[in-house]
Amino acid sequence: MNYGIILAGGKGERFWPLSTRKTPKQLLKLTSNKIMLEETIDRLEGFIPLDRVLVVTGADLEEKILNSVKKLSKNNLLLEPQGKNTCLALALAAVHIQIKDPDGVMVVLSSDHIIEPKEQMIKIIAAAANVAAKEEKLITIGITPTRPETGYGYIEMGSGYSVVNDISFYEVSGFKEKPERPKAHEYYLDRKHLWNSGMFVWSIKAFLKAIKQYMPNIHACLQTYISDIEISDGGNEEPLKCLYRDCSSISVDFAILEKADNVLCAKADIKWDDVGSWLAMQRIHATDKMNNIIIGNVLLDSTYESTVINDSDDELIVGYGIADLVVVKTDRVIMVAHKSKVNDIKELLNKLEQDGKYQQYL
Repeated sequence: MNYGIILAGGKGERFWPLSTRKTPKQLLKLTSNKIMLEETIDRLEGFIPLDRVLVVTGADLEEKILNSVKKLSKNNLLLEPQGKNTCLALALAAVHIQIKDPDGVMVVLSSDHIIEPKEQMIKIIAAAANVAAKEEKLITIGITPTRPETGYGYIEMGSGYSVVNDISFYEVSGFKEKPERPKAHEYYLDRKHLWNSGMFVWSIKAFLKAIKQYMPNIHACLQTYISDIEISDGGNEEPLKCLYRDCSSISVDFAILEKADNVLCAKADIKWDDVGSWLAMQRIHATDKMNNIIIGNVLLDSTYESTVINDSDDELIVGYGIADLVVVKTDRVIMVAHKSKVNDIKELLNKLEQDGKYQQYL
């Protein structure tokens, strides 16, 4: 059977001050009238039933998620005691599925992406799940680039492997880090490179075999964890704490995919955006005639190329004679930043983190 794994443990720091520790990006209504996590769950509807969907997230977000997405129950959540990146999060999901369905297939999505149309996405992951169920392959979904993007990693396609239900699968020649602008132009034009979407499909067996081969420390910790939860009948949180204490923090890309020789890429011609920073809003929302994004109670005059977001219904933001700014107002913070700096908000937050008087705003 197929299982949906939704990674929802990120902090969404580049969307501060709207995104905070208590309400990170995946719990915000940035792209529609639904929070992004709920949008992601809805994408799987009709392909994977809700009782086979697991949301991997921080334990501190449990109550917030259950209150925000009423269709979810505690059985849908896998709670991490601390963030240890994607490899351990997915390994945790894999061993929990393995206990009840060792032949299961994992369909991994992030909780904070835009993907359209839903029908084509389902067609792609269904084809990938078909391959993963029959072959010991680790499949990543690559997006056909629509611009020379410097904010995404890339997958270099190798030889064609197969075509399933009109979806093309390729060998992977390599993974590329976020490029500088000239290299991004090269990747965009050569048509050999796809955006690395962070969506994956593989069988439980293939993934755990790769963990054993390439991350033996994590594999050993997982074996101890499985033994401990069997002894405690799942009612003891200590095995999970020990697992997260003893395992390294590393992404699944670095830990597995860049090392393995059985990786395939499914080419996806769909609209996709990882909504990585405030700059993404101009790709998502309609602009006014001056190319401004306006959300909430905002009045702009003689203002150009700016994004202004007011999360307060009772107060007005007025912009007069400004350009190339991002202005975001919450009930506690007003942030004004030049567009050239919004991708560096993490650096700002690191500075605020060091001063105790600003902790309450993070």
